[in-house]
Amino acid sequence: MSLQADFDRATEDVRKLKTRPEDEELKELYGLYKQAVIGDINIACPVLLDAKGRAKWEAWSLQKGLSKENAMSAYISKAKDLIEKYGI
Repeated sequence: MSLQADFDRATEDVRKLKTRPEDEELKELYGLYKQAVIGDINIACPVLLDAKGRAKWEAWSLQKGLSKENAMSAYISKAKDLIEKYGI
């Protein structure tokens, strides 16, 4: 399978987890996903009152500079860890 096909499969499998992952795990997945799909962050940081938006922005911002291919690989690896931990 290609990297893109593996990535697409991992994104589908993560949605089927039996238990919701911890917030930190979800933030890491989110940041890697956005980096893999869009690339470096391209939006302004949300206002302080938007805690959820700010957490998402920070998670994506942490991945800045990571190539799309490396972000996909890291996402796939994290997804496999979560599937082992929580099951699908």
